[in-house]
Amino acid sequence: MIGEGLIQALATPGLPWLLLTCLVAGGVRGFAGFGSALIIMPVAGIFLPLPYAIVAMMGMGVLSWPVIVPRALRQADLREVGTLALAAVAAAPLGLWLLGWLEQEVLRWCVTGVAGLTLLALATGWRYEGRVNWPGLLAVGAVAGVLGGTTGLTGPPVILFYLAGAAGAAVVRANTIVFLALLDLGLIAGMFWQGRVSADALWLALVLALPYAAGTLAGQRAFAPDRETAYRRVAYGVIALAILSGLPLFQS
Repeated sequence: MIGEGLIQALATPGLPWLLLTCLVAGGVRGFAGFGSALIIMPVAGIFLPLPYAIVAMMGMGVLSWPVIVPRALRQADLREVGTLALAAVAAAPLGLWLLGWLEQEVLRWCVTGVAGLTLLALATGWRYEGRVNWPGLLAVGAVAGVLGGTTGLTGPPVILFYLAGAAGAAVVRANTIVFLALLDLGLIAGMFWQGRVSADALWLALVLALPYAAGTLAGQRAFAPDRETAYRRVAYGVIALAILSGLPLFQS
């Protein structure tokens, strides 16, 4: 049974590309704290049904926790992150419902559109100038939960929220890592509840977790706050390449 599951995972269409993508995405996640879903989901959508890809990516994220989460917990603002995560997990079922209701092609265009708009905001240095209070935090978390459940892109609302703040790179990175870890767990639980989690997807998550964890560890070791600008430029370039490669326009 175990051997069959592993064999099926190793026979996944496009597996070499998925392994390479996860290695690169892990590196970006390790040094920037975000960006892995923006890289993985457009590429995974080429080879896998989106619900299957989301399960594999979330499972992979949970399996990589020991590599990146313990250090982030020591630096994160846990009260703020907890508020965001609570709202996100509560709103995620709506996103999961949309995932089952929308057609695959529409979902792939949603992934491309959200990833592209997020990259544009990041690259142009867009800033929200207003003050975000607790209701605002709950709203940001809820949007992240819905978006994550629908497309697998859990990070964009929170990433853009932190662009508005004055916190240092290390704290922002830690907050983002802890939030995304909690939301990964919430989404996996929700998909289990809805019967969307298959053994095949979990085996694929295990296979992909190996290069992802290796990349994350390398990126984490390379992280230095004084090189933040250089890191972000590299991350933006990788995200842009993933978005372009995953455009539904280029696949029949």
